Amino acid sequence: MALPPEAYLWFKFLHIIGVVVWFAGLFYLVRLFIYHVEAKELEGEVQEAFLKQYSLMEKRLANIITTPGMILTVSMAIGLLTLQPSLLYQGWMQIKLFFVLLLILYHIYCYRLMNSLANENCKWTGGQLRALNELPTLFLVIVVMLVVFKNNFPTSSATWLVIGLVVFMALSIQLYARHRRLRNS
Repeated sequence: MALPPEAYLWFKFLHIIGVVVWFAGLFYLVRLFIYHVEAKELEGEVQEAFLKQYSLMEKRLANIITTPGMILTVSMAIGLLTLQPSLLYQGWMQIKLFFVLLLILYHIYCYRLMNSLANENCKWTGGQLRALNELPTLFLVIVVMLVVFKNNFPTSSATWLVIGLVVFMALSIQLYARHRRLRNS
C-alpha cells in the first residue's frame, strides 16, 4: 500500500515536534542535575527532601518527555528517509546524522548521570554540568545550519561571526553563572 502524498509533510511535522520536545527535555534534564548536585550542600532533612524530589523529577522528565521526544524524532526521520532515500547520499545529511548519533549518545549518557545521582556516586560538579548542558545547544545549532544550508554550508566571515557570537553567548552564560555562584558564597 502506497502512502498518500501528504505523508512526507506529516512525517516532517511530527519530526519537528519531536525535536522540540526532545531538546526541551535535554535542556531541562541537565539543569535538574545541576540543582541535584547543588542540593548536596544543604543539610539534614532539607537535603534529603530535595535530593528525593530532584531524582523523581529527573526520572519523570527523562521517561515521559525527553525519551518519547527522541523516539518521535528518530522514528519520523526514518519515515522521511524512507520516502526520500536519496537524502542519505547527500553530504549534509550524513553529517547531520552523525550529530544526531552524538545527541543520542548524549541522551544515553544523561541516563547514566541520572542513575549516578540517584545512587549518590556522581562525581560531576555544578560547573561541569553547566558546561555539559551547553553541548546539545551546540549540536542543535550545527544540525539546524546543516538542514537550512544543506550542501551550501556558508564558510564566509559572516558565518564565523555568527558561530563566534554563539560561542561568546555560551561562555558569557557560564561566566555569569560562575560569578553569581561566587558572589553568593
